Amino acid sequence: MGARRVVVLDYGSGNLASASRALERVGADVEVTADLDAALNADGLVVPGVGAYAACMTGINEVRGGRAIGRRLAGGRPVLGICVGMQVLFERGVEHGEETDGLGEWPGTVERLQAPIIPHMGWNTVTPGEGSVLFDGIDPDTRFYFVHSYGVRNWELEVHEPFVAPAVTWSEHGGDRFVAAVENGPLSATQFHPEKSGDAGAEVLSRWLGVL
Repeated sequence: MGARRVVVLDYGSGNLASASRALERVGADVEVTADLDAALNADGLVVPGVGAYAACMTGINEVRGGRAIGRRLAGGRPVLGICVGMQVLFERGVEHGEETDGLGEWPGTVERLQAPIIPHMGWNTVTPGEGSVLFDGIDPDTRFYFVHSYGVRNWELEVHEPFVAPAVTWSEHGGDRFVAAVENGPLSATQFHPEKSGDAGAEVLSRWLGVL
């Protein structure tokens, strides 16, 4: 089997070069592009994101990123969101009193963390959700690199049998708990930056590639 073909979506926001290098490190054949056909046809699609929620949504809409994500998920084709690229997968984001519609793949609101020190910047552990593939067997003391002031503090999606509930991984900063990662069928996302998390991030990316 050849290298997995992964598109990193270029919509004007995100650590494109570092994400590309991190994916190549674990064996992916990476293309950074805004091309819709390329995004639809790759083995995996990565949606990065840094900065303001509203600005990221504007960029995603301009390159029809929501359409690419939706069509991929409808066909069971993997998508990975990173940082704000994870946040935009939820229904809405609220920053400085302004509410912005997200892509709505999951219910929930991205809001300011309620912690004494903001932003949450640096290395932190996570508590993996039941059924996680990305974190299965990883040492609980493993730390990942976070840089954010906003997050999803309440998980709102209820799933009943016979459907499989998403694996929701949590972290905590300053006493405030927030969603650190989600694995939901073909849709995965991390609030932390795997591309900046050294060997630990490489392990997560490698496991994601393994399910493509």
